[in-house]
Amino acid sequence: MPSSTKAYNTMMKFVDQTGTGSIIDLGSGWGNFVIRIAKRNPQRQIVGYELSLLPWLTSTLLKKVLGIKNLTLHRQNFYNANLSGASVLVCYLYPEAMDRIKNKLISEKPNVDFLISNNFALPSWQSYKVIQLDDFYKSPIYLYKISKEEFESHH
Repeated sequence: MPSSTKAYNTMMKFVDQTGTGSIIDLGSGWGNFVIRIAKRNPQRQIVGYELSLLPWLTSTLLKKVLGIKNLTLHRQNFYNANLSGASVLVCYLYPEAMDRIKNKLISEKPNVDFLISNNFALPSWQSYKVIQLDDFYKSPIYLYKISKEEFESHH
């Protein structure tokens, strides 16, 4: 489900606070966010995972047309992906998926520093920052700092 412009802008502000490491979008969809973030951060590697054919094809075509070199788009289920190369994870998923992401983080302990989530919290983890949008849904955008202590306390 595509996000609002307000949500994108807030998520980009959070991305700006995450250093220079690579960013993985879990469920990059039609490319609305990954393309913006790749254009805004040409010095960072951006990776998108999308399983649905049409959104993946569309975003791949947009990437080619716009000539974006720092963006890689995989047609793959991100649950099976190796996340260890990422310093930031970005997602707009549903509660069950957030639970699976949490479990994946706990079991694999990738070197991820931050997780930015549109609308849905990471179950039982304390967010570092939350911004409540002033949109129709009052959507929250969460920024999590992921530390080794997080993994220990959730084991």
